[in-house]
Amino acid sequence: MVDLSPQATTLLVVSTSVLVLLLVVSFLSRPRMFTQYLYTMTGIKLSPKDVARVFKARGKPGVRELFLELIIREDVKNGPRVTPDSRPDHELLAPEERA
Repeated sequence: MVDLSPQATTLLVVSTSVLVLLLVVSFLSRPRMFTQYLYTMTGIKLSPKDVARVFKARGKPGVRELFLELIIREDVKNGPRVTPDSRPDHELLAPEERA
């Protein structure tokens, strides 16, 4: 077995502690980062506690379902409903005429 000096042991313990602390902080901040991303990309505000609760109850697929449900709700709220019977919107597809 390798014998380490007290300074090397202390340095090793401190380094390991810092890495474990960073790992714990990264896991605890995941719901907050998800809600910030969701708000930045879609404008939907959600509590990190809600995300953590859904993750605890249903896991990763549950959070994915929550995300998709919120996106769909926001999309339906913002724009007109597009159905197979609705007229196509050619404004975005047709090139602009130049005069």
